[in-house]
Amino acid sequence: MDNTWLEYSVIAGYLLLLIAVSFVFKRLSTNKSDYFRSGCRGKWWLVGASCFMSCFSAWTFTGAAGVAFEAGWSAMIIFLANVVAFLVNAAFLAPWFRQLRVISPPEVIRNRFGEKTRQFYAWITVLTQMCFSALHLYGLAIFSSAVFGYDVQVIIFVIGFVVLFYSMLGGSWGIMASDFIQSSILMPMTILLAVLCMIKLGGIDGLFSKIKEAGLSADYKMFNEPQRFNSNYTYFWAFIILVKNVTAFNSLTNAQRFFSVKTGNEARKAALLTAVLMFIGSLIWFIPPMTARLMFPEAVNSIAIAKPAEASYAIAGMNLLPVGLTGLMVVAMFAATTSSMDSGLNRNSAVITNDIFPAVCRALRIKEPDEDSRVLLLVGRITTGLMGLMVMSIAYYFSIKDSKGIFQYMLDISAMLMVPLLTPMLLGLLVQRVPHWSCIFSVIVGFIVSAMGFFSGSESSLIQSVPFLKEPWLWQTKTAANFAASISAFYFTKLFWKSAGQAYREQVKEFFVRMKTPIDFAREVGVGNDSRQSRMVGRICLVIGAAVCFLMLLPNPWSFFGRFGILFVGGFVAAIGLLLISTSGESADDSVVK
Repeated sequence: MDNTWLEYSVIAGYLLLLIAVSFVFKRLSTNKSDYFRSGCRGKWWLVGASCFMSCFSAWTFTGAAGVAFEAGWSAMIIFLANVVAFLVNAAFLAPWFRQLRVISPPEVIRNRFGEKTRQFYAWITVLTQMCFSALHLYGLAIFSSAVFGYDVQVIIFVIGFVVLFYSMLGGSWGIMASDFIQSSILMPMTILLAVLCMIKLGGIDGLFSKIKEAGLSADYKMFNEPQRFNSNYTYFWAFIILVKNVTAFNSLTNAQRFFSVKTGNEARKAALLTAVLMFIGSLIWFIPPMTARLMFPEAVNSIAIAKPAEASYAIAGMNLLPVGLTGLMVVAMFAATTSSMDSGLNRNSAVITNDIFPAVCRALRIKEPDEDSRVLLLVGRITTGLMGLMVMSIAYYFSIKDSKGIFQYMLDISAMLMVPLLTPMLLGLLVQRVPHWSCIFSVIVGFIVSAMGFFSGSESSLIQSVPFLKEPWLWQTKTAANFAASISAFYFTKLFWKSAGQAYREQVKEFFVRMKTPIDFAREVGVGNDSRQSRMVGRICLVIGAAVCFLMLLPNPWSFFGRFGILFVGGFVAAIGLLLISTSGESADDSVVK
């Protein structure tokens, strides 16, 4: 029996759910602060789950799955590095981020380094974030086309418009609620698939036996010799992955996820929740690709994409999941991309509304709207829509080019830009006595080294005349060189602190005092809406859980490969909903938001 109609129904239901959530939470956004940072009233569990979902895209189940398919346990390194990053976050940086008391990252940059650096990062952030979002969307589209047979351009516009709609309508509240709900579906789905894989393999002993029988013991070591895998998955590679991820998730440009939480202590809890969820993921996400290598290698290698190994997670799911849950697996992959795309749209819109739009008004000598003006809320929604359309246009452009070179080129550019841009944004929180130009100087030096790595190995006579550029640099070499150059340049500027003006010195002092001063929620924000958040999200989860359990009526065996598996996923989501509702309580805070 062809169950294609059923899988399409599940996917359509999921997309309609995201739109419905935006309508439910639209009423909570009454001004700019609500729209971009949930009025600083977000509970730790809501912000933490949203933070978790925004940390990855479909690459987790494609690119990272390809690593697990080829190198086994080495894939854990990527996710364990994320765990360490958020433990550092929880230790002190997450509370600091909340205590910055701002709406957008460039606003933080202005308070730390000045207006020129703020505008530099504002424009760079908008451009790079659009490229990242378009790459994520296009990557999901080409993968879905090859593995599931969906049309590339249909995926781009259907997913793109759904994300655009709920991001534009619901703002930060709608995005965080959608992310929480999506994480409630993704986690039990991935846990179930990992369990089914282990049952199929015969448990842990069976897994190790089959690895040995397949002659993969050497390939599946966590750390490998430089001679294997083009020097990837070595101790040095793992160290660079750790440094990169800790820097990326703890820099000022990624601080916005914690602007929405109520207090510094709640920000710490949110970061800890993210670390816990990421740790669980690091233990289970690599199992299906390894299972595909051991049990379904022919099916994986038959997939018509550049790296068939990147389809290994989907192949394992299509072979093991019960009828009805394959659509939910696609939903999980969609969720991984939509969560990063919606956060990107909201972040870009915040930057334009809060940093670029006022600067344009001043340049044109137009009166700026008041902070609480609904004009800024309208500007936020319009810019969210425009950013979404531009992301879809870029992704569509990729899809009509008869070459994958542009896509790969953009990936290289993204990797080249990230380290120089993020490194001074972390150091700026740790090193106080540097001049206002230290950040831009560090970025420029980093870009120079990035360009050297990018063009290394080129056949150009100029490049070949430089001894250390004759051979192409490995990824870890490029990244290490970028870090070394950016950090050295930033610390070099300490020599010029004495030349900094008194006004700037006072500004820096005020920045650090403000960052380390705890939030007085009652005085600074007012009354929360904790109960309302719990009830609204809880009821939606309860409905979703019941809908998933309804799939038990389909013809499946009574086992974890059938109805029991469906019950586990549906029951998991419903249990979260019941927990939120039962603990919501009744409080006066529900009268705050009408």
